[in-house]
Amino acid sequence: MKQIKVLGSGCRNCQTTYELIRQVAAEKGVEISLEKVEEIGRIMGYGVMSTPGVVIDEQVVHSGGVPERRKVEGWLG
Repeated sequence: MKQIKVLGSGCRNCQTTYELIRQVAAEKGVEISLEKVEEIGRIMGYGVMSTPGVVIDEQVVHSGGVPERRKVEGWLG
């Protein structure tokens, strides 16, 4: 099971990213652990300066905007 974190302050783009990942995982039948991280200290700990950021299994894979759907599909391959 992939552990995925969406990093961000809770802005609209962060919420959209969270929902996109949840939706793609459900459509593909992929079991994931999905967490929203809104604490600035934790976000900075990943070195993400532009949100939303996406962390999969403790590796930053995206930052700075809503990822494209096909990119999310690739992560959940």
